[in-house]
Amino acid sequence: MPAIPDPSKQCVPDMTVIEKAERCLPLGLRIRLKPVLGRLDRWLSGSSDAALAQRMALTAFLIRIASAAIAFLAQIVQARLLGEFEYGIFAFVWVLVVVFGNLSCLGFHTAVIRFLPIHTAHGETDLVRGLNWTARLFALLAASLLAAIGFLVLALFGEMIADYWMVPAFLGLITLPMIALGDVLDGTARANGWTMTALGPTFILRPLLILALMVLLVRTGSPHDATTAMTAALAATYLTTIIQHLRVTLRLRRELGRGRLRLDMRPWTRFALPLFLVDGIGFLLTNSDVVVVGLYLPPDQVAIYYAAAKTIALVQFVNFSVKAAAAPRMSAILATGTGQDLALFAGQAARWTFWPSLAVGLCVLAAGPLLLSLFGPAFAAGYPLMLVLFAGILAKASIGPGEVLLNMAGRQSLCVALYAGILSVNVALNILLIPRFGLTGAAGATAIAMGVEALLLHVAVRRTLGIVLFAFARPARFPSLTPLRKEEGSW
Repeated sequence: MPAIPDPSKQCVPDMTVIEKAERCLPLGLRIRLKPVLGRLDRWLSGSSDAALAQRMALTAFLIRIASAAIAFLAQIVQARLLGEFEYGIFAFVWVLVVVFGNLSCLGFHTAVIRFLPIHTAHGETDLVRGLNWTARLFALLAASLLAAIGFLVLALFGEMIADYWMVPAFLGLITLPMIALGDVLDGTARANGWTMTALGPTFILRPLLILALMVLLVRTGSPHDATTAMTAALAATYLTTIIQHLRVTLRLRRELGRGRLRLDMRPWTRFALPLFLVDGIGFLLTNSDVVVVGLYLPPDQVAIYYAAAKTIALVQFVNFSVKAAAAPRMSAILATGTGQDLALFAGQAARWTFWPSLAVGLCVLAAGPLLLSLFGPAFAAGYPLMLVLFAGILAKASIGPGEVLLNMAGRQSLCVALYAGILSVNVALNILLIPRFGLTGAAGATAIAMGVEALLLHVAVRRTLGIVLFAFARPARFPSLTPLRKEEGSW
């Protein structure tokens, strides 16, 4: 007589993946894993703000892990192929391209994250179309204008610039419009919750293409120099952005259909232009150490610092992943939620940032000497720099995405003032310490600036929003917040 199956162990077709796994496990193991499986099921199938944000954060986190591995491998190959001097030139130019490409968005790549959920929640499809069109157009025009100014500067002052900078800088200027458009498309996809479409092209496809094209160019006879590397970067950026543009456009067309565009420029620009300053200052703050090192020290020293900074920067993909998930969720809470919801979510975001950053950072430091040796023998000198930079990264991670919270709550002007001060401190410290202490001075200046940033953001969030934003703080129960007033865009 055939055995009757145990109903508790049957896998019902309409169950969730986690429920199926739980039913199919042996009873003893099922009891042990039940709390973990229950939490995982809430993450994967829950519809709350926290569950949605956790799914987005997990996706972004996995993408950033893959991206960090790809970027690290690419940097090692580039350093090996180019040598310290040429790799330093490429690193310096590429940092400037990414910074000024982001600046060219004029803050609209973040404005779409703020306003698309609001317009969508109110059924304002024509405004959604208009905002998408406006953000792309502004980014392309601003980047093209900035590139034209750069060409003029190279033409007028080329005699004052070392020859080895000229061609890589020229190629970098041609790349600017596609960097800017890619950042806007990233923001559009993130606003819609399309994490893979947002992050995959920039953090997976583009670095893979840069590496593949660079190796191909070198193998076909191109010189092992920064010009070859920038040529590969230019081609990879154009291909990636075109592919992403087609994907986002077609997906939006399927969801929104065809229709007229309506513009609401006043609130968009009032939000975007301060963010232009915030993001610009933030990007300059992140990369000012590399820029100042490039101005004071030769390219081979830039290469050592860049390798050390990018190696310890593997920790920062945790912060990036949480920010990618937190921004649209904060915007949605501000549109439909309460102050308590926002405070609880902000506290979760701080903890999601700090503890994984600590764990990842300790692992990276443990493997630091080995990782740096992969770049070449001279790069081992960068390990002490990693220790200094990690202290600053942890300080920043302790308050999580504080700047995102202020921006989404309509406190862009405050963010501008804060980050202007932080950037001034950072640049001043770099100028003061690099000539005296070299690369160690650059790392120290950056770490101190990160600590100042964390302190100022913590104080600003507490005084303006009533939220104690700190990874070790107890969750606030009843913060004295009022809902966001849409017409004013502030608390």
